[in-house]
Amino acid sequence: MNKKTSWYTYFPSDLRWSRSICWMISCARWGGSEIGEVDQVCRRLSKKIGNDSHWLQEWSRMGEKIFVLGKSEENKGHFLTAAAHYLRACYYFQMGERLVSPKTEKSMSIYKKSIDSFKKYYKLIDRPLIEKVEVPLNRKKLPAYFVHAENTKKSKCPTVVFFDGRDVTKEIQFICGVKDMVRRGMNCLVLDGPGTGESVRFRKLYLRHDYELAGSAAFDYLTTRKDVNTKKVGVLGISLGGFYASRVASFEHRYKACVAWGANWEYQKTWKTRGVPAHSYMEIMNVETEEEMQEEFEKFSLKGIVDKMKCPFLLTHGANDNMVPMREALEHFRAVGSTDKTLRIFSEKEGGAEHCQLDNMILGTSYIFDWLQTKLK
Repeated sequence: MNKKTSWYTYFPSDLRWSRSICWMISCARWGGSEIGEVDQVCRRLSKKIGNDSHWLQEWSRMGEKIFVLGKSEENKGHFLTAAAHYLRACYYFQMGERLVSPKTEKSMSIYKKSIDSFKKYYKLIDRPLIEKVEVPLNRKKLPAYFVHAENTKKSKCPTVVFFDGRDVTKEIQFICGVKDMVRRGMNCLVLDGPGTGESVRFRKLYLRHDYELAGSAAFDYLTTRKDVNTKKVGVLGISLGGFYASRVASFEHRYKACVAWGANWEYQKTWKTRGVPAHSYMEIMNVETEEEMQEEFEKFSLKGIVDKMKCPFLLTHGANDNMVPMREALEHFRAVGSTDKTLRIFSEKEGGAEHCQLDNMILGTSYIFDWLQTKLK
C-alpha cells in the first residue's frame, strides 16, 4: 500500500499507472472491465513499469483478445455476450491509448478500433438506447452519444450534458455509470468536447478554456429534440470537466443544475502535481512551447467567473485527492454565486476519498445522480 493513497497501488513507483488501474477496477461493475483480465495485464506490465509504449502494447493486446471473443460470439448469434466483450475491448483499447503522447499512427489506429468496438456494443445491446449524434460548434461538430432515459413515461425528459476531463472520452464517460443515470429517468448527452476524444484526435478541436461555447452548443442541440424537457437540463463534468461544467453554468443560464465531479479552481497552479508530462498538454492545446502552454493555462481559472452562477450546484471532492488540493475545492465552492449549493467531501473511512472517487466510484456516481434527479425532477 502506497502511503500517499487510500487504495491498493499495483505500481507503487508509478502513481499515474496505478490510478488508471484503480479506475479500471472501479468500472468493472458497469461492464468496463473484468478484474481477472486487469490483473493478468498488470502482471505483464510489472516487468516494464513506467514504459508507456509497453502500457499501450499490453492493453491493446488484451483489447484485441476480447474483441476477437466478441466477434466469435456475435457470429454465433449470442449478441448480448458479444456486446459485453466489445464494451470491455473498447475500454482496454482506450485506457491503453490515453497515456500515449504524442499520438502515433499505431495509437490512432488503436483508438479507431476502440470507437468501432463501442459502436458494435451499442448496436447489439437491448438497453439503454444509444444514438450517435453530432453537436454543431461553429463550423465543426462535436461527436456525442445521446443515451435515452429509462423507467419513465414522460415524452420529454430531464437531460444531463456530460463533459469529459483532460484525458477522458465519451466512451469512458459512458462506462462511468451513465447506465445508472438514465435508469433514473434522465437522458444523457455525453460528448467529446474540445481537446478530448475524437474531437482532438480526428477533428482538430483543441483544448480551450472558454467551454461555455461548447456548453451553449450542446444546449442548442437539445432544443432540436422532441424528447428533451429543455426547462430541466443539467451539466456535469468529471475531473477537469468540473472546471468546464462550472464555467458553462456561469455563462449559460439555461442550465438548471451543475455538478463539478472533481474540483478545479486555478489549473495553472496544480497541473504539475498530476504527473502528466507537459508535452501531453501541449499536444491537445496545439502549442509548441511550454511558455505558450503556461500562457494558455493562465486562462484556466474560475476566479471572477463562478460568482455569476445561479443554478443549484454540487461539488464532490475526495479528502485524499492527490491531484487537486482541498484548498482548491474550498475556494471553488465558496466562490460559486448560487444560493443552492452543496459540497460533498468523501472521507477515507467511507471510501471515495481519491480524485473523482476513483477508489470507490459507485459512491460518487450514486450521490451525483441522485442529486441531479432531485434537482431536475
